[in-house]
Amino acid sequence: MHYFEYQGEDLYCEEVPLARVAEKVGTPCYVYSHRTLVRHFRVFDNAFADLPHLICYSVKANSNLAILRLFFQMGGGADILSGGELFRVLKAGGNPGKVVCSGVGKTEQEIMFALRTGILMFNVESSQELELIDRIAGQMGKRASISLRVNPDVDPKTHPYISTGLKTNKFGIDIRDSLDEYRRARRLANIDVIGVDCHIGSQITEIGPFMETLSRLSALVEQLRSEGFDIRFLDMGGGLGITYLDETPPQPQEYARAIIDRVSSLGLTMIFEPGRVIVGNSAILLTKVLFTKKGVSKRFVVVDAGMNDLVRPSLYDSYHHIQPVRRVSRHKDIVDVVGPVCESGDFLARDRQLPEVRPGELLAVMSAGAYGFSMSSNYNSRPRPAEVMIRGEEIHIIRPREEYEDLVRGEHIPDFLVAEDPEY
Repeated sequence: MHYFEYQGEDLYCEEVPLARVAEKVGTPCYVYSHRTLVRHFRVFDNAFADLPHLICYSVKANSNLAILRLFFQMGGGADILSGGELFRVLKAGGNPGKVVCSGVGKTEQEIMFALRTGILMFNVESSQELELIDRIAGQMGKRASISLRVNPDVDPKTHPYISTGLKTNKFGIDIRDSLDEYRRARRLANIDVIGVDCHIGSQITEIGPFMETLSRLSALVEQLRSEGFDIRFLDMGGGLGITYLDETPPQPQEYARAIIDRVSSLGLTMIFEPGRVIVGNSAILLTKVLFTKKGVSKRFVVVDAGMNDLVRPSLYDSYHHIQPVRRVSRHKDIVDVVGPVCESGDFLARDRQLPEVRPGELLAVMSAGAYGFSMSSNYNSRPRPAEVMIRGEEIHIIRPREEYEDLVRGEHIPDFLVAEDPEY
């Protein structure tokens, strides 16, 4: 559920017409519903009320400081994948003791940063990473709490680019090798083994893959405990999908019931890393029609948002529903909605039936809260869009639109190119 609804003929976010947002901050811009963010976090968290658990929001889905701060105020932690994400968590007031550090390529600097900060644990993805964490912890006079990210070879039945739990994926340690790795970890001088971790993919719309994974992880936990390991945490990762078009993913309550039935007897604290399921439907990308164009075999609607603003359609051929900000009674056309970026892959929708639109009118690209702004870029030297949070009747700019000067900040022309008579 979200709070983007028509009131009369105008599309609103909560109590604010989106046309007013466009007037205030321009387009393109991301518009987030505070009410939706709060509701989605609470629904997910409350679904596990009968089980010791920690919600570690997946920062990669959307890392805006205001959004992080909101989730931390509601008791959430964070799943991070880089030193930059840890920096953001700390800037937003996050509790380091509720942070898990994931990622297949942690650097020495990132490991040191996490150890200094005092995070809950590292989700370790390889033997060499485990050895590096042990060495750095020893040099710093610290102990590193870890879980091993286990790859269970379960098909999540999602897009191959966002599948992470198959044996052909780069992530984690093969479950068949995991016992030996745990035994080796226990022998390391500066490592405390406290958990088991897994993440099988993103935008998963069936319960089955989660249950198959949980069955394999539960057996591993029991085996580890039989060998004397003090396993206190089981991290199921994230991956629960949302509706973009006609998907029917399980609701958090259904997902929680299935998990609670399987793990309540284990006496563990469960860690969940939701991202898309909380923020995905919390936002729209607001864009303005620049031109309409009739080609030889296609009609095009050219808008001011491009693949640099929202790359998912170009990268995954993913679907985002698009609707007019003001409803009008006009005939419908089959069109491609395209942006101004100089790439044939720059589109937000292809062969989409839309009411006729005209230059200057506004469109809302729905379900843009996850992997929207966080994957945006400055390609074609385009400033990234503003981000706005709506709370009731209030409009809060939580990230201003970039200016041209922002595009070159940090760049430097060396002296030999400044000379009046340069030598090449």
